[in-house]
Amino acid sequence: MRTSIFILALAIPTLGYGQSATQPAGHNQHQEATDPHSSDVDTRGDQAMGVSHEKSTHHFRLLADGGAIELTANDPNDMVTRDEIKSHLSHIVQMFANGNFQIPMFIHDTVPPGVPVMKSKHASIMYVFESMPSGGRVRITTTDAEALKAVHQFLTFQIEEHRTGDLHATGPLS
Repeated sequence: MRTSIFILALAIPTLGYGQSATQPAGHNQHQEATDPHSSDVDTRGDQAMGVSHEKSTHHFRLLADGGAIELTANDPNDMVTRDEIKSHLSHIVQMFANGNFQIPMFIHDTVPPGVPVMKSKHASIMYVFESMPSGGRVRITTTDAEALKAVHQFLTFQIEEHRTGDLHATGPLS
């Protein structure tokens, strides 16, 4: 009996906070912010987006032609959060298309990497809102190599700041 208890005790610490045995490694978005900067990002993000980080999940995708910002309600029956997400992302599309990145600069209390180039090349970057069942996606595309690099820098920064655990490599949109 002691052997069984010992094996179980060894297995439990290998799971990260907020991670279950069926959850992929690196999925730590709902991990509680443990440092003041992350906590401030969450607070300012809730304020700027009008969407609670506790009721929604962000994903940032790096794609060969740009990337995507996805935001979905954690509860598929939470229509209020879903509608707040759709409103926020539609607004983001308009702002980014005009070279306005005030919201991410406010949320992160800094100019995110890639933003200066994305602002100067806003005419060569396309932003499109795509509805999803429990939220939405901002699809970002460009054929300009310098703009593409900036988009990838911006999305990589978002992955790290929002603690999403998303891959930093380009891959297919799921």
